[in-house]
Amino acid sequence: MSKPVFIGVDLTAGARPITCVILDAHRRVIARAEGDFDATLGAITAHESAVCAVDAPQGHNAGLMADPGYRARLGIPRGSKSYAGYRVCEYELRRRGIGLYNTPPDPTAAQAWMQTGWRFYAALRDAGFANWPGDSRRQVFEVHPHACYTVMLGRRPLRKTTLEGRLQRQLVLYRAGVDVPDPMLALQELTPHRLLLGDLSMDGRLYDHDALDAAAAAYTAWLAAHRPGEVTAVGDPDEGTIVVPAGELKDQYDKA
Repeated sequence: MSKPVFIGVDLTAGARPITCVILDAHRRVIARAEGDFDATLGAITAHESAVCAVDAPQGHNAGLMADPGYRARLGIPRGSKSYAGYRVCEYELRRRGIGLYNTPPDPTAAQAWMQTGWRFYAALRDAGFANWPGDSRRQVFEVHPHACYTVMLGRRPLRKTTLEGRLQRQLVLYRAGVDVPDPMLALQELTPHRLLLGDLSMDGRLYDHDALDAAAAAYTAWLAAHRPGEVTAVGDPDEGTIVVPAGELKDQYDKA
């Protein structure tokens, strides 16, 4: 029987590769790879026991946020149309200041990467992955890396496309016990000469933002398996939830 692994997937559509990070039970990075749909799926299904967190909508928009009765139960003012085109999980994060996509009510109007995500979930289910939580040796759930970093920091992170945003995210993972390089060591290697040359390469010590997103997803998968009281599934299970690495969410997350 193979040992369980904990997988994070940062999905894309088109020419950009999919990024996958796999952790073992000790939060060691045992794989970090880029590949196409089939290669990534093969890397995941090679493991007999796995919890997989995917950065893409797991479910379609069921129209719950457009239903007046449902909106009333959420305390949304009568007559308001705000968030009517969102899933409940997306609303719950956005109202707290965590920006993310919205899944349109018409699946055919969804962005290409979302439709790739639905195909990916379907392929995982065909391979025996069941929704988390459960008893299956293969489980899957939806995650949103920006939300992961936000709840771990207690505030919205710096932009992930900037050097400081990448350093911040990798430090969050490092301090959470994920076996990524200490980003402070990478920062110390930046000399005045390299800065003047514009050479900001980190010699492999600093992950790019796609790998950081996948690593945050993988850590959330690890946490869901080992410390389920320290994660929260946001949203309505009938429509699809987003799992974040916090046992309790704040009412509002402000900028750093």
